[in-house]
Amino acid sequence: MRLQLALNVPNLDEAIEFYSKLFGASPAKVKPGYANWSLDEPSLKFVIFESASAQPGSVNHLGFEVESAQEVVDHERRLSASGLATTGIDDSICCFAEKVETWVTDPCGHRWEVYVKTADVEMESVTVPLGRSAVGVASGDAPCCG
Repeated sequence: MRLQLALNVPNLDEAIEFYSKLFGASPAKVKPGYANWSLDEPSLKFVIFESASAQPGSVNHLGFEVESAQEVVDHERRLSASGLATTGIDDSICCFAEKVETWVTDPCGHRWEVYVKTADVEMESVTVPLGRSAVGVASGDAPCCG
């Protein structure tokens, strides 16, 4: 499992330059308004979103990247069983990736995602998830990473 941290930044190019120096690595993916690093040391998926309207440096969302769709299902079951409201399991396109994911929101309003990336795609997101809704969430109800 890899911890995910997604921040809002006012200038993507400046942020890429800074975080590349901080991590000693270039981003794994750069798209318009978006970049991410998949780091082994520390085990971190670090994502930045260029946003003129969000407070610079504010948390966009948090999460855990896991290795398989079954792990997403297992985490969703554990979270639901503990009384946390989840979005259910959905296949979606979000953050320039096809993913299997579930979401919860903490008491402060921070969104947490548990997901596995299944493919890279060229679009940032779609409004309607690709379709599984295995735990009863209507298509389109799941938040995305943007």
